[in-house]
Amino acid sequence: MDVIVIGGGIVGVATAYQLRAAGHRVCVVERHATVAQGATYGHGGTVLPSPLDVWFGPTFMQNRRAVKNGVISKVGFNSTARDFVKRLAKLHEPEAFGQQFARLRPLIELARDTLADIETRFGLEFEQRSGMLHVVRSAREWELTQPALDLLRQFEVPHHVLTPAECAALEHSVPTDPEFAGGVYFDSERTANCPLFAKLVKQLLDEEGGVTFLNGREVAAIRVDNQRAAVELTPHAGEPTRSREVDVIAADAIVVAAGVGTLPLLEKLGLRLPLHPLRLHTLAAPVAHEECVPHMTVIDAVKRITITRMNHRLRVAGGAVLQPASQTDKPLGEPLTKEALALLGQATHDWIPGAAKISAALPWEGLKLLSPDGLPVVGNAHHPRLFVNAGHGPAGWGLACGSAKVIADLIAGATPDVPPDTLAAMRPERFRD
Repeated sequence: MDVIVIGGGIVGVATAYQLRAAGHRVCVVERHATVAQGATYGHGGTVLPSPLDVWFGPTFMQNRRAVKNGVISKVGFNSTARDFVKRLAKLHEPEAFGQQFARLRPLIELARDTLADIETRFGLEFEQRSGMLHVVRSAREWELTQPALDLLRQFEVPHHVLTPAECAALEHSVPTDPEFAGGVYFDSERTANCPLFAKLVKQLLDEEGGVTFLNGREVAAIRVDNQRAAVELTPHAGEPTRSREVDVIAADAIVVAAGVGTLPLLEKLGLRLPLHPLRLHTLAAPVAHEECVPHMTVIDAVKRITITRMNHRLRVAGGAVLQPASQTDKPLGEPLTKEALALLGQATHDWIPGAAKISAALPWEGLKLLSPDGLPVVGNAHHPRLFVNAGHGPAGWGLACGSAKVIADLIAGATPDVPPDTLAAMRPERFRD
């Protein structure tokens, strides 16, 4: 079959890889000059999420008076944004949180297997770093993390619950003064360079053949009928208006994996998904004092700020801003940007003092889609020839490798290697139920 993948981020590249592995001919349409230039570029590095990494549950979007959760809410919410927050709040209850993570976990394990297969097959090196230490500030925050710890035990995820002194003994950069509540150490989980991985996979696909990357082009619309599917491309920049002709590419199936660009493309077809953009920030800071640099990734568990070393820099990622979707195509505004970056700077001061030169850090910001039930949107949508692979959220870029395998199986008419309840929980139509 001929398949068009819209989007050249980690999700689109992973989808192209799995489709090609299944024998399909693939065309990836990417609006940037190369792959991994959008939200993928600034990813914090967490490969696969644990119950402490997912962006839903008891600690996420709690009342700011109770827990300073690291998510900045821009004033002036419209009804859509308020409804999104209310729907996520339903997962604050430990039982609801546990049920939803249980649905997500098979995708995590499938992603782990597919990623391991790629690594073993090609021997890729993409700055993998093992060991993740989640640290928790207050007793109240520690209490809110207990449902996640219960799930770790329930699913037998290898981990170690540590006292503050044990955290400091394990990771010398973490100070015990001021006091904090404790930490959770994952010795087998890891972070890695997401954009580097995406580019390495693209290189593999270029060498193998069968996948065409159409860079610097943007999809204006999707066409689907009983016989074929097609995409309309926006004209090349610089062409005279009168001479511009609509470029159309036809295929047997289309996969929309365009990040925040997914929503307007589907809306033109009459499919509205209640996913919401979340603006994330990253600081790439030079090392200030080598002796203060952490040996492993340190994560503020409640504020969801990830600090990891990437070569000669420290990558500090988080600083989420939730704002009305209609405003995400405009500059954030200096006050909110400063507030978000200040969260990242404060996290480095709190957890790895002296390690990062924040004054010389390079900032980045980008948008990631988050679903109101915490699960990605993966599956057939609106038409038998149309598929969606989006909404994976900020944590766990490796999920893309699992969802890509699900999409490839669905297009081939095979049964995906995840339970039926997981598949149903991810399908686009679930929001209409």
